[in-house]
Amino acid sequence: MTATAPAAEATVRKSPPGAARGPRRRTGRIRRIGLPYLLLLPALLLELLVHLVPMVIGIVMSFKELTQFYIRDWGTAPWAGFDNYSVSVDFDAPVGKALLHSFLVTVAFTVLSVGLCWLIGTAAAVFMQDTFRGRGLLRALFLVPYALPVYAAVITWVFMFQHDNGLVNHVLHDQLGLTDKPSFWLIGDNSFVALLTVSVWKGWPFAFLIVMAGLQNIPRELYEAAALDGAGMVQQLRRITLPSLRPVNQVLVLVLFLWTFNDFNTPYVLFGKSAPEAADLISVHIYQASFVTWNFGTGSAMSVLLLLFLLVVTGVYLALTSRGRRTAL
Repeated sequence: MTATAPAAEATVRKSPPGAARGPRRRTGRIRRIGLPYLLLLPALLLELLVHLVPMVIGIVMSFKELTQFYIRDWGTAPWAGFDNYSVSVDFDAPVGKALLHSFLVTVAFTVLSVGLCWLIGTAAAVFMQDTFRGRGLLRALFLVPYALPVYAAVITWVFMFQHDNGLVNHVLHDQLGLTDKPSFWLIGDNSFVALLTVSVWKGWPFAFLIVMAGLQNIPRELYEAAALDGAGMVQQLRRITLPSLRPVNQVLVLVLFLWTFNDFNTPYVLFGKSAPEAADLISVHIYQASFVTWNFGTGSAMSVLLLLFLLVVTGVYLALTSRGRRTAL
């Protein structure tokens, strides 16, 4: 008994001080690292249920001959293979030709809308950098179109575009005399202009908000030094503002592109179920192919093709912008 006690004491003394606390520290570190992911898990599961499950179902539907006769039990619809895709990309046939026309209209609409939103938002953000009386109120007014609900805003524009008693014709024809007669804005070729107007009015405040936030990170000393060197406002914009905003603009343009290309609410509320040919965006076209003609298989194939196109464009855009950043560095 007397010999074992000193040996035990020597063993305890030889063991390092943190040997017993090591596993506890590792366990606490794992808990701290895993807790944020555990808290995000419910939101991630709900996101997967809301987006991923319908996406998978839509892909499966695109390979089926799903019409109104199989809506009650769509799982019993016969398999069509790639026939729905073949019909969609056959640009000599009526279905493919109409889809191609809708795609070209959507591309033109997206390019103009994104370009105008970015241009107006950037100009407004640069203008708002200087301090003047009423700047806070003006900023709040600029954000009103972005804060309004889409349906309420677009329905208001529908009333404004009315042929007989709309505000647009009243101002352009009655007050300013710019047109020979009141125009039809919701049908014909003018529908594209009406849709573009509503889209830009609704989207440019988002660009203004993002660019204004990006301008806060540019040191004012750069502008002061450029002014001392004799650089004017245009030179400061080209040499300081736009290069400094390049990372912000890259993300902004991508987000605006995806939102505008997929926009369904604006044309649907503005024109209803059947959009005019000049404003036949691909989102409404796919809706008509699915829920108006009751050909859900073809509509699903068009949706998958649209998804693939957006994935390719996004991948190419990210690759080009990342290469541009590495070149600049």
